Amino acid sequence: MEGPAQNDLNKMTHEEGDPLKSTTPQISVSEFSCHCCYDILVNPTTLNCGHSFCRHCLALWWASSKKTECPECREKWEGFPKVNILLRDAIEKLFPDAIRMRFEDIQQNNDIIQSLAAFHKYGNDQAPLATNTGRVNAQRGGGFFSGVLTALTGVAVVLLVYHWSSRESEHDLLVHKAVAKWTAEEVVLWLEQLGPWASLYRDRFLSERVNGRLLLTLTEEEFSRAPYNIENSSHRRAILLELERVKALGVKPPQNLWEYKAVNPGRSLFLLYALKSSPRLGLLYLYLFDYTDTFLPFIHTICPLQEDNSGEDIITKLLDLREPTWKQWREFLVKYSFLPYQLIAEFAWDWLEVHYWTSRFLIVNAMLLSVLELFSFWRIWSRSELKTVPQRMWSHFWKVSTQGLFVAMFWPLIPQFVCNCLFYWALYFNPIINIDLVVKEVRRLETQVL
Repeated sequence: MEGPAQNDLNKMTHEEGDPLKSTTPQISVSEFSCHCCYDILVNPTTLNCGHSFCRHCLALWWASSKKTECPECREKWEGFPKVNILLRDAIEKLFPDAIRMRFEDIQQNNDIIQSLAAFHKYGNDQAPLATNTGRVNAQRGGGFFSGVLTALTGVAVVLLVYHWSSRESEHDLLVHKAVAKWTAEEVVLWLEQLGPWASLYRDRFLSERVNGRLLLTLTEEEFSRAPYNIENSSHRRAILLELERVKALGVKPPQNLWEYKAVNPGRSLFLLYALKSSPRLGLLYLYLFDYTDTFLPFIHTICPLQEDNSGEDIITKLLDLREPTWKQWREFLVKYSFLPYQLIAEFAWDWLEVHYWTSRFLIVNAMLLSVLELFSFWRIWSRSELKTVPQRMWSHFWKVSTQGLFVAMFWPLIPQFVCNCLFYWALYFNPIINIDLVVKEVRRLETQVL
């Protein structure tokens, strides 16, 4: 009797020492428990730190804390956590009854269902995590693209320093100086800013020493005869129209970006940020609150009449205060609805002679923002979320309106230096940031296709 018993004992000891021949009943449910709910793991999701949790437990934790970190060790996880398929299949085969009961309980809990839906929507909005070192470096902006961004940033800094150093102080501009106090040189400066054609009359005004007081007394008849001899009727009209505005304002009206910023610092900053966040609402604001001084020149520039294409310069269009025709309104509304950034690009293109590099930055930024808007519409279309568009539009309108009201209330308290920094950041650095955003969207689209 001792022989067979001893053999059975040796056999059992051998099987316990061999993991491949160990029996499954030795594995208990507690060894596969979630450290959040302390029940068996359902759709176990393993984080970067190695800890695994039920997917719905992780979703509940994320929904309540809004933190992308492990509920146990608090280490942040990267990318979006995936279900551990091997662990899930093993648990479902070992404990099918327990898993079935857990699934029934989960499906009856509305809080869990809503948290899972929000968690998965958050995951769809995130850029997919690269599976190799090369892609991770690319997403972080390494390699050639990082060098390009660095170079563009350097160019933007050089331009920023150039504008700060070469331009005269904003307080010394003619937009802040009464016309009666203009010198002859300042009158010539005002004349030359009307367009390249005005250089023909520069020497005549200098030889006559036309200062601000004398300029206010000149009439069309005096301009047409000696010593001024402005025979071109369109030139006389442009000078007289601008002179009427000068008389009405008492100072020189803004005729370029820097003068506009000096006169309207808050509005110029608002329009720059409106270009990025909501161009349609920005143009609507111009129509409602700045129709004559800004909107009319804008629409005459981007939607000119056929007869306006006969060589008129930008300043002449700027002085055109006629009401737009139905043809102009039709062209404007079509572009306003579908291509708002194209309107900005067309306006900046007409100002290339006045603002060479700045106009190019605006054009590039408008192109990049158009691409980003296209990607946004594509995401809504691909996810069949067209029904949510009215709600999104309303929430966007409410957000922009409240932010604009908040800034308008506290604008006088913001230091001028801070405003200048924000202005130049939006003007020169936003295009560089948008390049990176476009590249990320393209990579995300490529990953989804693959």
